[in-house]
Formats: sequence, C-alpha cells, structure tokens
Amino acid sequence: MRTAYSVETVRNAERELMARLPEGALMQRAAAGLAAACAQVLGRVAGRVYGGRVVLLVGSGDNGGDALYAGARLARRGAGVTAVPLSRDRVHGAGLAALRRAGGRVAGSDGARELIERADLVVDGIVGIGGKGGLREEAVPLAQAAARSRASVVAVDLPSGVDADTGQVHGAAVRADLTVTFGAHKPGLLIDPAREYAGSVRLVDIGLPLPDEAAELEALQHADVARLLPVPGVESDKYRRGVVGIAAGSARYPGAAVLAVAGALRGGAGAVRYVGPAGDAVIARYPETLVSDRGPGRAGRVQAWVVGPGAGDDAGTVAEVLAAEVPVLIDADGLRLADAPAR
Repeated sequence: MRTAYSVETVRNAERELMARLPEGALMQRAAAGLAAACAQVLGRVAGRVYGGRVVLLVGSGDNGGDALYAGARLARRGAGVTAVPLSRDRVHGAGLAALRRAGGRVAGSDGARELIERADLVVDGIVGIGGKGGLREEAVPLAQAAARSRASVVAVDLPSGVDADTGQVHGAAVRADLTVTFGAHKPGLLIDPAREYAGSVRLVDIGLPLPDEAAELEALQHADVARLLPVPGVESDKYRRGVVGIAAGSARYPGAAVLAVAGALRGGAGAVRYVGPAGDAVIARYPETLVSDRGPGRAGRVQAWVVGPGAGDDAGTVAEVLAAEVPVLIDADGLRLADAPAR
C-alpha cells in the first residue's frame, strides 16, 4: 500500500522532527537515501559509480541542498559531479561547500546543455514539493535538455514543475526515470498526470511522524490486491467462488468480449457466463465459458455483471444489465449508453 500525505502535513511533520534532531540531520538522511539510489542508477547506466558523469540541477530550496549533499557523496566515490545552480545568489551554501570539498565542480547555466548531453545521470533538484505552476522560464531549457539526452533522470522528492498535492502539471515539467521521495508519498506521485512524470518511485524513510488518519489517499500495489482475492478451499464450487456475467462485444468489436472474459477468468471467478454476439470468438479462445444468446435476463445464475466494453450501440443490453439486482461493473461503451434510451 502506498499512502500519500499533503504538503502541509509533511511540512508539519518535518518541523516536529527537526526540533528533536541536530541541525541539518534531516537533510543528511534524505541526501544519504538519494545518493544510494543515484549510485544504483549509475551502476546500471555507466557500469559503476567511479567515473560516472553526474549533473545536478540545483534550485534555491531544500531540494537543491539534498541534491548537493547527495552529489558530494557520489563525488567521494569517484563520480564526476557538476552542479548547475539556477541562481548563484540563491543556493544552499553548506551543500555547495560540501560538494566542492568532495571534488565536485560548479558550472553556469550557459554550458549546462552540453554537460547534460554528456551526462550519465541528471539529478533534478530544481523545485521542491511547494512548487506551483510549472517550471520557471530559466529552468525549461534544462528540463528539455535532460529529456533529449541519454542520461537517466532522478527527481528529488518530486519532479520539478508538477503539483505535489493535486497531481496537476501546468506548463513544462521534468520527466524523471526515478523519483526518490522522502518521508511519505505525495499525492502527485500517485495521481495522473503528474504520476507519469515521476517514473518509478522510491520512498526513503527519514523518520517523519505521520499519523495514518492524516493520509490523503492510498494506492493499492500488486501484493495488496493479491491479499484481497479469495483463495478457493476444499469446499469451493463455482457458485461459492462467484459467477461473473459478461455482456460485452459486438460484431464490430468481438475482441472486447474476449478480453473481458479473459479478465474475469484470470480474476478467479468460479464461472463466466457470456451474453452477446461474439460467442463464437469467446468459445474459440476460452471454451470453458458458458455462452448464451438469450440476453442477460435469461442467461442463468450470475452474482455480478460486467457490461459495456465494445458494446457499440446496444443500449438495450446495457439497460437490462443495469436493472439486475447484483453488483455491476460498467465500462467503455456502457458509460456512454447508460443514459441512452433502449431501442
């Protein structure tokens, strides 16, 4: 289960934790997790950390500091690390000093695109979770250069330019291959369209005190879904396991019926009854299916219905299924036809 928390909740938890820790300890925890993830990426794309070419895109906030401290750790392991601050006057001073002590370099934005083109890894530390409204104008060319390059892109906490709370993307944003987020998932990492910009997401536990009741949303993972599926026992039969009725497909779209039946069978249904004009296609692929051409009301015993995929203009079948006194999953053409008059 991935549980996401709002920016305000995360900020409050950070303040509570920082009050109990030595100054800078929380950022060091984040930087250590970020550096470890970056080292793994370098191992895949460059074969090793030593000699890997890393470019840090550094904004003025804490994400920029995380990137600089992580870059210092990579530089101590022999990576060639270059930081590109978006503003020399607004950069995390202690993080920049740590990078320089470790042998890292600092470059201006004028030559940044060439550096990115040659990089194995680009670390996006431009904007943090408080950013709104897409990337600023000066950051857009850097994000575009990273997207064009062969480098892997790792985002710090959240891809710059996406909204952490809503998942909205207004304007240009960084597209990451991996996002390393700290303390908790943010809603934007789990909600489209921002989720698409995040790539794979890795959560680094930094000890934030986050109460379960403060969560904004939860996203099921494969293991969570597997635990919810019933496991057949010695007394199970097709009716105890459940019979799913499928009213889908048409002469034009027989494949929709085959796919819907396949999903029901793979989902563990005890039996699947198919009603519709694509019976021959269904039987050819899944001969265990119970096929009927008498309509949903006379198909036989069903504990749940699926209606709509590939239904074309068959509003009558959709209406008949919706009138059934069992749970109904409605999809695709069914959503369009649900309020249409039956003909």
